[in-house]
Amino acid sequence: MIEGRKTVTADTIEEYYKPYGEYGDGSYAPGDIIEVYDLRQRLRCIIKATKVYVIRFGDIPEEVWRGETFASAEEFRECHVRCLPHLDLHEDFEFVTLHFELVEVIAP
Repeated sequence: MIEGRKTVTADTIEEYYKPYGEYGDGSYAPGDIIEVYDLRQRLRCIIKATKVYVIRFGDIPEEVWRGETFASAEEFRECHVRCLPHLDLHEDFEFVTLHFELVEVIAP
């Protein structure tokens, strides 16, 4: 993200719309400015949401798998199966994709 290569992130619909933190309503919309923190709660960069839409696990658009920095849709699927073993990631399982652009790097 900070290097500017990653331009998309995908999450389950349930997680995407779940409220978080003191002010988070649980989703972002195109045009939103987003502060990105690391695991130690340090502000790392600021991004701007450009697109948000739902995809099917069995039909990953090229702009999504490339934006997530994968070499193919199959690599995207394999990684998400490994990272989300508690979910039944079948062909019709849906993810929300958040497309973004880097606005500012705060701390490399």
